Amino acid sequence: MMPALDWSLLQAFVAVVEAGSLAGAARKTGSSQPTMSRHMAILESALAVQLFDRTGAGLVLTPTGVALYEDAKRMDEVSRKIALSAAGHSESIAGTIRISASEIMSAFVLPSIITSLKIAEPEIDIELVSSDNTSNILLREADIALRMFQPSQAELICRKVGKVKIGMYASHEYISRNGAPVFPDDVLNHKLISEDKLNDTLEGYRSAGININREQFSFRCDSRLVQWKMVLAGFGIGFIQTDVGENEQGVVRLFPGIDMSELPIWLTTHAELRTSRRVRRVFDFIANELNKQYRD
Repeated sequence: MMPALDWSLLQAFVAVVEAGSLAGAARKTGSSQPTMSRHMAILESALAVQLFDRTGAGLVLTPTGVALYEDAKRMDEVSRKIALSAAGHSESIAGTIRISASEIMSAFVLPSIITSLKIAEPEIDIELVSSDNTSNILLREADIALRMFQPSQAELICRKVGKVKIGMYASHEYISRNGAPVFPDDVLNHKLISEDKLNDTLEGYRSAGININREQFSFRCDSRLVQWKMVLAGFGIGFIQTDVGENEQGVVRLFPGIDMSELPIWLTTHAELRTSRRVRRVFDFIANELNKQYRD
């Protein structure tokens, strides 16, 4: 009978396949490239198969490797589900909660909320994933997520806690150099700030009745925090949620009487994690604080 495989070897294998390289898997798992290489050699030896072809372009899965990856991936998903279930039945409030939120919410909204939470619950530690990429709750990339759209997965518990209003802003310095647009279409004669690959700003302009295309933006970056810093630096005109813009003395809101985009705020967690006393406490605390600030 073949002895049971070390599960850590299969986890390393999955990481290598998904990262596309030993170095990438090492970064993802916090290991080292020699360790990942050694794990792959041990796994191939234990199974007496070749999992990868080593080519000049990198590692390429063999047919055997493809089949093993599918099985290992399913095992990985089961192990994550077991971890979720165990975490959900934990009654201890002490421990760590991982929260995912956009850069703007992470930088301007959550610091005061997390500080108040820490004062109220000193035994709870917070890890904050500040990114405009969506963390996958089902894969345990975060315990709680703030999202600007309603998640559709049945396994998630979601609560709408309010909505943010979006405004168009420019710095006083920029206005003094270039003048302020009088009519919405006048912004087409100004330096405009937008995303690179995303389309949110395009939709924002169009919601204000301004027909615009990507090539008319003078600066493009998918980081909304960087976009806002460029507005503050006086580069040009950009969008930000109004509660952030109105608290910045160095900028002026353009066309405040025109309704622009509004984004819902959804607080999300996994259904099994919702039974955890710690997750439930953090979820409810953040929901209440956001609702006070952003209620419809």
